[in-house]
Amino acid sequence: MRKIGKQEIEDMAVGAALLGTGGGGDPYIGKLMALQAIEEYGEVTLLEVDEVPDDALVVPSSMMGAPTVMLEKAPSGEEAISAFKQLEEYLGKKIFGTFPIEAGGVNSMLPFALAARLGLPVIDVDGMGRAFPELQMVTFYLDGISATPAIIADEKGNTALLSTVDNVWTERIARAATIQMGGSVMNAMYSMNGKNLKDSGITNILKLEEEIGKSIRLAKENNVNPIEKVLETVGGFELFKGKVSDINRKTETGFARGVATFEGLYENKGETLQLRFQNEHLIAQTENRLLCVTPDLIAVLDAETGLPITTEGIRYGARCVVIGIPCHPKWRTEKGIATVGPKYFGYEVDYVPVEDLAKKGVTL
Repeated sequence: MRKIGKQEIEDMAVGAALLGTGGGGDPYIGKLMALQAIEEYGEVTLLEVDEVPDDALVVPSSMMGAPTVMLEKAPSGEEAISAFKQLEEYLGKKIFGTFPIEAGGVNSMLPFALAARLGLPVIDVDGMGRAFPELQMVTFYLDGISATPAIIADEKGNTALLSTVDNVWTERIARAATIQMGGSVMNAMYSMNGKNLKDSGITNILKLEEEIGKSIRLAKENNVNPIEKVLETVGGFELFKGKVSDINRKTETGFARGVATFEGLYENKGETLQLRFQNEHLIAQTENRLLCVTPDLIAVLDAETGLPITTEGIRYGARCVVIGIPCHPKWRTEKGIATVGPKYFGYEVDYVPVEDLAKKGVTL
């Protein structure tokens, strides 16, 4: 148990944006929401997962929708409170604590904003170890935990209670409702007890985010290469150095979808990299090489500062370094690959771990 203040939030927001693999929402907006809540209500208690009682009711707090929408429609925080209060009323039990559903610029920060306002602890665990675009893409789904009952809430005061036959149907129905509610909503779903969380969650994700952000901050202060420090912290691999030569991005079916193209620089001169994304980066490939593919993490970093760049933040002419990071072992299981592997998203390639691609590569 420890208290989380402003500096910890600053560092976590940077690390969350990196682990969010381009998605998970605008890190600046998420950071501001958390900082404002801590300024007003005080520091938030962060618990290790082992400190949660087995029978305690715990619920992640998160936003769903297209990250591009948040650039014009930032959440107020009231939506999350409304969703939590209605879920408590439906379940007839008080929520003990909250945690991020995924690592992402907004979705790692929202639990702190909500917890500060409601006087709840945040638990150092999530359901992905990164960010994914759909609701069923969590380790809780792999372990048979239901997403419903679920509450979704928008900024206008609309709420909806969902009870579905499985978590894929939760995604379908909630996504359709989200589009009608303006493209983004706050939700309270995947309620579970402490034992479920200990068995199924990915632990110490907030600690890792903080370490990543701190490594970038200290590298800048000490005038050392921040990208090297990031790679050391996450056990990642440098995939490509280049300049953004084209970005094709649109919001459709409730997602930010597109392709970012990079012209190679330095040792990658003469090559062209394409990153395809659906909120999050899913596949990185050149004309003849596969560099990284979901569920492993693909992150775009500013070549000078080492700061992560989200899919909605990619700009023409930016000089970047693209890195790959091994995913949590749960995603490398048969069910994990079926749920979030390349073929689920329509890419006709087999999953190959990024560490194997870094050693020998795969020719397309």
